[in-house]
Amino acid sequence: MSTFTSSDGTVIHVREWLPVDQEPVGIVQIAHGMGEYAARYSHLAERLADAGYAVYAPDHRGHGHSITGTPGDLGENGWNLLVEDLVTLTRLLRVKHTGIPVVLFGHSLGSFAVQQYILEHSGLVDDVVLCGTTAVDQLFAMIAEADGDLLGLFNARFQPTRTTADWLSRDEAQVDAYVAHPWCGFDLDPANMTQLATVAAERLSKPTTVPTDLPVYVMVGDRDPLNDNLRLSDLLIDRYREAGLTDITYRVYPGARHEILNEINRDEVEADLIAWITRVPSP
Repeated sequence: MSTFTSSDGTVIHVREWLPVDQEPVGIVQIAHGMGEYAARYSHLAERLADAGYAVYAPDHRGHGHSITGTPGDLGENGWNLLVEDLVTLTRLLRVKHTGIPVVLFGHSLGSFAVQQYILEHSGLVDDVVLCGTTAVDQLFAMIAEADGDLLGLFNARFQPTRTTADWLSRDEAQVDAYVAHPWCGFDLDPANMTQLATVAAERLSKPTTVPTDLPVYVMVGDRDPLNDNLRLSDLLIDRYREAGLTDITYRVYPGARHEILNEINRDEVEADLIAWITRVPSP
């Protein structure tokens, strides 16, 4: 694990997985979701390292090893600083590993950060992956209709429920590990949640500054409540296509819930993702 210091003085901890006995062929930078931490992506990261990729995953501010106070508290202007932290890390990795491509992967909240990242900084990355993602403005409109009970709204679709996190996966062992871990299951602080739900969500609804040739891979489960039976992930895809993006891959996993990387078919999901990352792009 390494660290870097953010522009506001917050120390961001970064977990890394490197290929053995070879120089990396590329970089995969992972942005994890809300109320979790980078090491939860070890299974995928180890497979990517075996394929020759250097993998780096920061614990976002307010998460994991980067928690400095209450879990989920990002600090003043924390949402924008979280996105800035991802940009800073990419720049550091570009210096550390010169001349190789960078894949930026974001899951859930991390995918929202990636959506904002590529509005202004897409030139830093070669490929983008949005996992467990959605049209953020419409997600928060749906949450508002449910009186703001975000996690309750998600779990309500899986009655009768066994835990408070059944919406994450059909794999009960993965759900139980999530529920039991002190670094999992919390929301962002109210100020930054509001910032994400309003100003940021509005910006993300108009992806007109994203380069039209940026390759984007969108991967979701069709039972993921964040995309409302694919209605909102379909909308996200439509918005990118309307903005002119021409290299979009949209993969849907039947029966899968929110954390498709922790689902009962995770090996299939990871294999599909790695095949896309390692593909030879069209000339």
